[in-house]
Amino acid sequence: MKHTTKTLDEFFKKHLDIDGYVAADYGPNGLQVDNDGSEIKKIAFAVDASMDTFIAARDMGADALFVHHGIFWSQENPWIMVGALRTRVKFLLDNNIALYGVHLPLDADAKLGNNISILRMLGATDIKPFGMHVGKKISFKGTLPTPMTNDEIIEKIQFNDNTAKENFAFGQGKNTSIAVMTGGGAYNALDAINDGDVDVFISGELNHTIYIRAQEAGMNIIAGGHYQTEVWGVRNMMELVNQELGIDVEFIDMPTGM
Repeated sequence: MKHTTKTLDEFFKKHLDIDGYVAADYGPNGLQVDNDGSEIKKIAFAVDASMDTFIAARDMGADALFVHHGIFWSQENPWIMVGALRTRVKFLLDNNIALYGVHLPLDADAKLGNNISILRMLGATDIKPFGMHVGKKISFKGTLPTPMTNDEIIEKIQFNDNTAKENFAFGQGKNTSIAVMTGGGAYNALDAINDGDVDVFISGELNHTIYIRAQEAGMNIIAGGHYQTEVWGVRNMMELVNQELGIDVEFIDMPTGM
């Protein structure tokens, strides 16, 4: 079967709630830059839609790029193509590379998402929805199969041997219950504190105010890195595309260090 951006859009919408986060997300989800209608024979997958990522996609011969962080956000007007935004869009058009971005739907998905992936890597059970964002619960909490220290958790969720950015052992030495909100979900630590039944909270980043609140509440915190905690959903989708569509795929590892 010949795959185009249209058939890929249908595939992604079949597996992710692409249109269900219009009010909750910071930017548009779905096809952000189209190609000229050519067949998609290879798709690159990455966390961020940066020029470095675009160049890597071109150099590997990708016809399309699937990312978690796209190029359009709420603070930017997509109708004004100036500066870096114009440069990035022009590069994609000049090289006939389609760009598909999926933000919160890829965090929240119960099968492929970033949050659920970390819980599954830890073998968590009794998984339940957790973490409100604009009226939606977009994450999960669960019970660890055996009590684990922060260090033991970090060892299991590393990507390419990149250690967690920040590890704050404010609570008990061994954790039995866990909540996860990847990326910039620092403020959802308050949900974990208010829950009353979470020993450790994992996010990508921490916040100064949250540090103090977690310290005073005696809650363990792991800030695994925004990038590192959000490679999983992208990689899950990459594997699914390869398995179900048979399209050549490749992951672009472009860590930001944050």
